[in-house]
Amino acid sequence: MTQPPIGALLRGWRQRRRRSQLDLALDAEISQRHLSYVESGRAAPSREMVLRLADQLEVPLRERNALLLAAGYAPSFVEQPLTEPSMAAARAAVEAILAAHMPHPALAVDRHWNMVAANGAVAPLLAGIEVTPPVNVLRLSLDPRGLASRIHNFAEWRHHILDRLRRQVEMSADAGLAALLAELSALPSPPPRAEVPRPVPGLGGLVVPMTLDTAAGPVALIATTTVFGAAMEVTLSELAIETFYPADPESAARLRALAP
Repeated sequence: MTQPPIGALLRGWRQRRRRSQLDLALDAEISQRHLSYVESGRAAPSREMVLRLADQLEVPLRERNALLLAAGYAPSFVEQPLTEPSMAAARAAVEAILAAHMPHPALAVDRHWNMVAANGAVAPLLAGIEVTPPVNVLRLSLDPRGLASRIHNFAEWRHHILDRLRRQVEMSADAGLAALLAELSALPSPPPRAEVPRPVPGLGGLVVPMTLDTAAGPVALIATTTVFGAAMEVTLSELAIETFYPADPESAARLRALAP
């Protein structure tokens, strides 16, 4: 497949971010005419210009490397596995966050939602489910062979997950995420539960919890996401830590009972 020219790539990111040429040019401290020339291919941007525009457009580091290559420059951002010795400090930070979150579930995922690490509170929630690495946590939660049949408010949770993933696809233009969205959208829903899901007291529609059947009883969980700020390495910039908190005292007690 032929790589689009740098101008077309930059224009695509600008349109994806819903920015006008004038707006972007002002923030990047260049003239609108020069930006127009770059996008049309009439002017070749310098390395500094590519990085400046990518910064203003909040382009992910992986795609910034692709922009640099399209402009004829070497990539700026290193990508290395989390298992590399040079990533020991980052790996230790992830493990510390996961361990400190016990007895509540927490896991680290890559850019395509594949589980990289998890604390000991995650395994009891997956009891009885056949899990084969690599584990995609979104697929696991929506697949009838995974957690789907155990989620009390599955329709609400499914809508939340697909909507979140759809926004990620729009923001990142990631082909892997787009394929995952198509796959998950086509998954069948489990048979409806006999009982009507009860809203979690006190949340008032502010967040969407996941109410999950466990060996200790139903557990309502609220999810939060943590990312590394100012990451300058590709793998680390794409890593996210999903932490779950009990939505009510009963869920907190049941998580403590389930903790290894």
